[in-house]
Amino acid sequence: MVVPPRRLLCSSRAVASDDAMIPVTPRISLDESELAESFMRSSGAGGQNVQKVETAVQLRFDVRGSPNLPDGVRERLAKLAGRRLTLEGVIVITAQRHRTRERNREDALERLLNLIRAAAEPPPPKRRPTRPSLAAKRRRLDGKAERGKVKRLRERPGEE
Repeated sequence: MVVPPRRLLCSSRAVASDDAMIPVTPRISLDESELAESFMRSSGAGGQNVQKVETAVQLRFDVRGSPNLPDGVRERLAKLAGRRLTLEGVIVITAQRHRTRERNREDALERLLNLIRAAAEPPPPKRRPTRPSLAAKRRRLDGKAERGKVKRLRERPGEE
């Protein structure tokens, strides 16, 4: 059962509007209409509610079709999503940690926003290969010589 999001909670603040924007970073915001939620029964052990109440949430976000993501962020997000990304380019996040539907909705949304924030960070600069200094080479060789002396002391006396 797919239910369009009516009210998503973000950073402990309720957002209620048809064209509400969800802030991710200072430069990136998502339109609430880009998210699709479906509800299902949670798996695992539980009490009386686990068999009859649909509290687990499946949040879907179309990475390829989102007009609000820059191209670099879109590519990094696809890599970071891993197995949560479908062949169609949709990220599927399932939340069932909590007992209530609202808390699971918040959890799924927060996990998606954290994933997008991680993708929005620029990649670290490439490492420039360097050579060890002469002093570093000497320290390494001195350490090897010391280790060899210690090992030689372990030999039986008279053996050479």
